[in-house]
Amino acid sequence: MRILVTTASRHGGTREIGAAVAEVLATEGHTVEHRDPEDVRRVTDYDAVILGSAVYAGRLAVSLRDLVERQGGQLAALPVWLFWSGPVGHGGRLTGEAATPPDDLEVIARRVDAREVAEFGGQLRSAELDLAERALVALIDAEDGDHRDFDEVAEWARSIAVSLRGVPPRPATA
Repeated sequence: MRILVTTASRHGGTREIGAAVAEVLATEGHTVEHRDPEDVRRVTDYDAVILGSAVYAGRLAVSLRDLVERQGGQLAALPVWLFWSGPVGHGGRLTGEAATPPDDLEVIARRVDAREVAEFGGQLRSAELDLAERALVALIDAEDGDHRDFDEVAEWARSIAVSLRGVPPRPATA
């Protein structure tokens, strides 16, 4: 199957999660393209799509929201999975509590008819942030470090590969 993995990532941590998902799906025998949302012109060339986004100020990234706005109808006609990353401490994964989902997650998931939504820990390197981002991080008391669990990511990607076994490939488009 032809699968698009598209991830919105400002500092690269979520993009690395998307790359890990793409790698697992390729290992499972799929043809996978990993692109930034702003580089996706159309989704009708694919049999399935995985959307991923970092969370900024409680919302999914603008580039992912824009892709869904542009391609929402076509996405809803495909098998779509959605993930978000960002919990980095206080009030999130490190405290054992469930992280607060992004404000727009439910709307986006409904718009693309996502089969599943997954949440993964994020990565925070405060030294690489601009002044506004540092202020936000201080406000939410987030912890520096890599809070991603790539075993969990790989397990989720393998579950997608299993789900796709029963999905017939779409005819190629010109």
